Amino acid sequence: QVLLVESGGGLVQAGGSLSVSCAASGLTFSRFTMGWFRQAPGKEREFVGGISWSGVFAYYADSVKGRFTIYRDNAKTTVYLQMNSLKPEGTAVYYCAADTAVIVKTDMGAYDYWGQGTQVTVSS
Repeated sequence: QVLLVESGGGLVQAGGSLSVSCAASGLTFSRFTMGWFRQAPGKEREFVGGISWSGVFAYYADSVKGRFTIYRDNAKTTVYLQMNSLKPEGTAVYYCAADTAVIVKTDMGAYDYWGQGTQVTVSS
């Protein structure tokens, strides 16, 4: 059984930083591209960024580029999302997802497995 479990969400003030993580089990983690998505209240889920199998290549949505960093530790089967300079519009449930493709995809339909999400709230 594949499990993706996010943790580390919480409340942070605008301009602050927060790191969330996603621990994976039940899959060959190093063979999966990992993505991060978020869903704000009343809005569709959107791509935040993703990282390749090896961790060498990461791709970000324009809205977070330069502020967010994704990295992974294949030995710990965990992927991380470091969020800096957070904005109130970053308030959302953040989800990690796993995809067998070699390249990072922005389409949520491409991902095979999903976590349950972790809430991030950015106060103004």
